[in-house]
Amino acid sequence: MASTVNDHATEKSIMKFATRAIHVGQAPDPATGATIPPIHVTTTYTQEAPGENKGYDYSRSINPTRENLQAVLASLENGAAAASFASGLAATTAILHNLRPGDNVVAYADLYGGTYRLMENVFRDWGLDARYTDDNDPAAFKELIDENTKLIWLETPTNPLLRLLDIQAIADIAHNAGAKLAVDNTFATPAVQQPINHGADYVIHSTTKYIGGHSDVVGGAVICKDAADHEPIAYYQNAAGAVSSPFDCYITHRGIKTLSLRLERHCHNAMRIAEHFEHHPKLESLSYPGLECHPDHALAKKQMSGYGGIVTVVVKGGQDGAFKMGQRTKLFSLAESLGGVESLVNHPAIMTHASIPREIREARGVTDGLLRLSVGIEDADDLIADLEQALDF
Repeated sequence: MASTVNDHATEKSIMKFATRAIHVGQAPDPATGATIPPIHVTTTYTQEAPGENKGYDYSRSINPTRENLQAVLASLENGAAAASFASGLAATTAILHNLRPGDNVVAYADLYGGTYRLMENVFRDWGLDARYTDDNDPAAFKELIDENTKLIWLETPTNPLLRLLDIQAIADIAHNAGAKLAVDNTFATPAVQQPINHGADYVIHSTTKYIGGHSDVVGGAVICKDAADHEPIAYYQNAAGAVSSPFDCYITHRGIKTLSLRLERHCHNAMRIAEHFEHHPKLESLSYPGLECHPDHALAKKQMSGYGGIVTVVVKGGQDGAFKMGQRTKLFSLAESLGGVESLVNHPAIMTHASIPREIREARGVTDGLLRLSVGIEDADDLIADLEQALDF
């Protein structure tokens, strides 16, 4: 039976990231020798006697295809174990449900709208106290911690403003307070940032994005630094049942095999676009961690091996200007989500972050003129030309 716990200590010491992305969780099928393991779509497993089986009893609880995906996710994030979920928000829920009413979580204010909605509109009524800082200085997190703080929650780079947070420094603050650190690594991916190496206890992914990479499968994952932290996550995964289907696991795993290559191109294209449009007369501002003018550029160089595939721009003319640009693109599709091989343009205030009240959203910098560009792996010259014509109004 394959294990969701990462047993690849030897393999990790001799194989590099791109090799593990292709080979971990991909042992040939012992029954047929098939190089690609089969998709186990069965819901149940025939038992030799009551309680006597081959390690599998019911596919909500355990499934070989899901185990394969979990093994490679744990390996790529250098974690002890991983749990795969039906969506990124299901993965987030698994971590928050480990807390208890009266506990509090400290988070950086620039969050994905769905995460904010979950903390404020679901878990706050349940008894969770969520506290936010607009200051990305680690000391700002320390000021919000008290005896009830059990978790610090980060995105880095953040969605959509692309601020970075010092994972190691904030991990030290969390651990000194007896709390855990969770890092949503969706924007960076383990190809360019591995939060566990910097002290994080949990890594969260919307695998819908870069992990799957082709805009054709929804999923999420939690990777734990320690096996002890994985146990309650795995229990919740089975008890709540928001698991990813075998086919979704297969599609996600197939996408992972090209993650390293894709991220190289995403990062290259995003840098080309950022450099080209940094001083464009139709833009009020442009944000990309790879630019030396970015306020967190030094931190990006320290904890990332690439700068990601997202570029954020603020178009002159507010919502009207943003709408014109977003609707004039031909290669950038106006759409929710990010991280696929094709380029997307998103208006966060109306789309991904609409669940955040307007006054809060705008105070944090998510204004009506802001667009988030998910830069794909097309030819960079074509993407630049598309954005140039979209801004010609």
